[in-house]
Amino acid sequence: MASVLTVSQLNKYLSFKLSSDSKLKGTAVRGEISNYNLNYRSGHAFFSLKDSESSISCVMFSSSASRLKFEPEDGMNVMVIGNVGVYERGGNCQIIVSEILPVGIGEIHRTIEKTKKELEASGIFSADRKKHIPLAPKRVAVITSLAGAALQDIIHITERRYPVCELLVFPAPVQGSDAHIHICDALRRADNSGADTLILARGGGSVEDLMPFNHRDVVLAVAECKTPVITAVGHETDTTLVDYAADLRAPTPSAAAELAVPDRAEMLGAVTLLEDKLRASVMKLITDKSDSTDILSLKLKGLSPVKRLDDISAETALLEQKLRSAVGAVLARSESSFVSAAASLEALSPFKVLGRGYSIVTRGDKAVLSANELSVGESVTIRFSDSEAEAEIKQLYIN
Repeated sequence: MASVLTVSQLNKYLSFKLSSDSKLKGTAVRGEISNYNLNYRSGHAFFSLKDSESSISCVMFSSSASRLKFEPEDGMNVMVIGNVGVYERGGNCQIIVSEILPVGIGEIHRTIEKTKKELEASGIFSADRKKHIPLAPKRVAVITSLAGAALQDIIHITERRYPVCELLVFPAPVQGSDAHIHICDALRRADNSGADTLILARGGGSVEDLMPFNHRDVVLAVAECKTPVITAVGHETDTTLVDYAADLRAPTPSAAAELAVPDRAEMLGAVTLLEDKLRASVMKLITDKSDSTDILSLKLKGLSPVKRLDDISAETALLEQKLRSAVGAVLARSESSFVSAAASLEALSPFKVLGRGYSIVTRGDKAVLSANELSVGESVTIRFSDSEAEAEIKQLYIN
């Protein structure tokens, strides 16, 4: 016997099974709207979708209901797109609707989705194929209608933001049964014009009006462009297949112009900022090098031969001064000793005695110390303090 489930467990299981079934995700269901009710407080829409035999509950949450471009009414034949699930509290099977399309629009939508899946499988929507948009293009080519406001918006924005950029216009009808042919031709001519960036643009319109930009040939032409392509088709909430193939999607033609060219004021501001940074860096470098030069200059002066010579000269002058002082002191001491010796010598000099009335008797060059050394008749010299006299011995008196 199978295990017994509670009602909640059963509903949770059914909800899980339905939500995990990929075939029930993004399901398109056609039917007639019944009992449509928009809750003005929450913004959620509640209704039933029925045909001649059955009906199913539907809920469209406010995030999706706010994007509706028409007001659904009871009895209206539509196609809804959403995920099939179970409302666990009531156990009701329901469709959580993400989009509601009138039946005619639904056919268009299915065609677009089919084309999208085929192109996506070919890889032309891959992010790896996206090219970078040039930062400062010299030339921008615009593919759009001459009569539309999109062209004037692009011209105005470009002239205001980046007037040095050259704008090339390749006109093409942007709606109609053969519009895709002219758009493809204009894209190829623009791609070969030497432009740096292409802008494919048109203003808002109905799903039918935007169909040329969902055409396979136009999508392939965008993907084959060697030049980076920015698309700006319809209103901000509109998305066409060319947006997937383009290198960048802009929400509006004005936004496309802003993405294609830089703002001159911002560029000037950036240049000024870089100039200030460069000037500050150069001044810092000069200051650092100047300080290094001063330090090296001081070191060089310390090692300079001139400074060494100045030091030696100063040292020599100091030694010379010390030598002079030492020599002077020696001379002074020698002079003092000489004077003292001279005074002593003078005090002992026999000539000093002569000044007091004495005299010296010499014979030849020898002094006569005693009369016994003399003989009568000898000649002697008598020296006085101031003169000399010659004498002859007449008489000797010897004790």
